Amino acid sequence: MKQFNNSITVSAPGKLMLLGEHAVVYGRPCIVTAVNQRMRVTVELIDQPVLELNAPDVQVTDYKKPMSNLGQGNIPTGAKFVEIAVKNFLNCHPERLAKDINLYSSASPQNDKFGVKITTSSEFSSQFGFGSSSAATVCIIYALSELTRQNLDNKQSLRSDDLKAIFDLSYKTVLDIQGKGSGFDVAAAVYGGTLYFVTDGKLIKPFKIDQLPIIIGYSGIKFDTVRLIDEVAKKAEKYPFIINNIYDQIAKLVKKAKKAILTTDFITLGELMNFNEGYLSTLGVEGKKLADMIYAARDAGAYGAKLSGAGIGDCMIAIAAEDKKQTVANAITQAGGQVIDVKVNAKGVRIEL
Repeated sequence: MKQFNNSITVSAPGKLMLLGEHAVVYGRPCIVTAVNQRMRVTVELIDQPVLELNAPDVQVTDYKKPMSNLGQGNIPTGAKFVEIAVKNFLNCHPERLAKDINLYSSASPQNDKFGVKITTSSEFSSQFGFGSSSAATVCIIYALSELTRQNLDNKQSLRSDDLKAIFDLSYKTVLDIQGKGSGFDVAAAVYGGTLYFVTDGKLIKPFKIDQLPIIIGYSGIKFDTVRLIDEVAKKAEKYPFIINNIYDQIAKLVKKAKKAILTTDFITLGELMNFNEGYLSTLGVEGKKLADMIYAARDAGAYGAKLSGAGIGDCMIAIAAEDKKQTVANAITQAGGQVIDVKVNAKGVRIEL
């Protein structure tokens, strides 16, 4: 008789945008890297027809909802991505929780005899803008996929088609909730490493590199990503030629940055980051606090510095020679930022034994 494993713990990395934000929403490429602070999710199949969720990092504890009501009614902000991820998985794979599961041989989506218990924990604060919601979504989709097909061998590498299936369903979940998004944060959580990414996952190309000399500074400011995207979209409606030209120019420098990264030409990469920041400033998403941190980093000897993400708040990044990194970090701190000690180019989604 097959032994049924009804619980699994999965982790996925956060992300950091290197170049191409905003333009990537409209079909242009970007470069994104995974960070080594991870989201961890434990998923357990239970014999009660409820979703149970404990996510203390986002102030959700003892949340319960009947499986038949997933996606309906008022959903706490911290529970949305988890709940919709479970719902979407069941909609795409209605047979998976019943097939070949001896412990729940009577369970099926039709008679509501099964449920899912989920616990999440994060190594990074959701305030940093590292993509905790996308990382959690990827963990849920991957965990349910592994649990219901009984393939829990952590030593076996995921095939590329497995990864793309996880990306597609996770990205759908993000769009169902946010309405907008390019999917780069989902790709970073799934694939890990540093990626050349085109909108909607049309192209996901990993870089073969070991590390990047990046310094990360947090502004202490939060700003709604979708709101910023909407504000830029309004400018595009009024000045379509100008904004589309900016996106085209960002795409060109992203392609040049790809070559600079592959050849470890960090001086050129820094210059391209500075150009990218200029375009983002023109779009109106720079923000004074981020600007102070960015220019302080440049004045301290960074090859380049720019915001990372939607803008106004969250993080900025700088790239510098090894002997300048501490000086740059000190300058960011003196400008009012918080330097975050994380490594980039981290591994993608994986089972935790």
